[in-house]
Amino acid sequence: MISVEMALGRILDLAEPSGTEDIPIVESAGRVLAGTLVATRDQPPFATSAMDGFAVRDADIQPGARIVVIGEAPAGHRFPGEVRPGTAVRIFTGGEVPEGADRVLIQEDAEFDGSTLVVRERPESGRYIRPAGGDYRAGMRIAAPRHLRPSSVALIASMGFARVQVYLKPDIAIIPTGNELIMPGEASGDDRIIASSGFGIAAILAEHGASPRILPIARDREDSIRKAFAMAEDADLIVTVGGASEGDYDLIRPVARKMGFRESFYKLAMRPGKPVMAGAIKGTPVVGLPGNPVSALVCSHVLLVPAVRAMLGLGRHALPRRQAPLLEPIAANGDREHYMRATSIYQSRQRHLRVAGRQDSSLMSVLDQADALVVRAPSDPPRQAGELVDYCDLIKPFDTNNEHL
Repeated sequence: MISVEMALGRILDLAEPSGTEDIPIVESAGRVLAGTLVATRDQPPFATSAMDGFAVRDADIQPGARIVVIGEAPAGHRFPGEVRPGTAVRIFTGGEVPEGADRVLIQEDAEFDGSTLVVRERPESGRYIRPAGGDYRAGMRIAAPRHLRPSSVALIASMGFARVQVYLKPDIAIIPTGNELIMPGEASGDDRIIASSGFGIAAILAEHGASPRILPIARDREDSIRKAFAMAEDADLIVTVGGASEGDYDLIRPVARKMGFRESFYKLAMRPGKPVMAGAIKGTPVVGLPGNPVSALVCSHVLLVPAVRAMLGLGRHALPRRQAPLLEPIAANGDREHYMRATSIYQSRQRHLRVAGRQDSSLMSVLDQADALVVRAPSDPPRQAGELVDYCDLIKPFDTNNEHL
């Protein structure tokens, strides 16, 4: 067995960006920018009003002063003249501040009869002018790679880009295996199990930017497994679920070897998730996950999410770890790195973690209630309530600001 860290490194060695595509900006939210963008003009491109009011000369703003209004400057229509002493221009939010004006007198601070305004009192607040380039200047760069949030999309659109270059979503083929499996919705018998793991794996990978597809169940026969691999041969990554152990009906490894599988590792010192394999068939990365559903989903978080992000051009990053105190004591750990399902409890506004009492790798209901994985090093001693432990979030967005592997 190898360590989780070593296994992840070998999986990341197999994961490469799968190319780029040019898409409309309206479709870019959630994608990863593949090419650096450079602003070609200032934003805003001219000084604009931050409020509805009057563009004036600050020297004219004295209590009781009468100022002649000579025009208006609504957003999108520039006033062509100049604001001279004793004159003003009616202006609206977003309108271009005309030449000669250095202040916007908001309408609440003046009386206006349609042609002349009277200053009520000297305003103490700001001048309400947004300067040219106050947001950003020409030459500002949005560097790739970058995950495009809604605010990123708006920023890029403000720069005038109608299309952007993004990394392709990795095409990931998921192969459930086993004679005992049926798909959800199929008539079930007493000797059948519903194939649920693939759907959870697909959801995890889609959440992090991949395009997963679940293939028909591969039965525990060489011809069925070969057919499944053939259906997945055009994928960027193949994920098998089950059949990777060493029982009489665990045929994934021997069949894959016959098809030219080059193995990177088999078995890792992880709980849950010992019977994991990785390698490649004719250059296509393959990761074999355990059949137990909790094992498969925990391994997907720990091993596959970083692989997806590497394929999206976001570099080699492990799942981020943080620390929080335990709510209750836990026993000593065994000889494998253990990812224990845990739930957050807040006391005095501080997050504490309650480790689930049942950690069996078949208990999907326990995993569904968890929002964190407490990470225990091999042979970690007993821990008391209040002690800090490492954990990984299960429900928060993946953070890129962690150490490279």
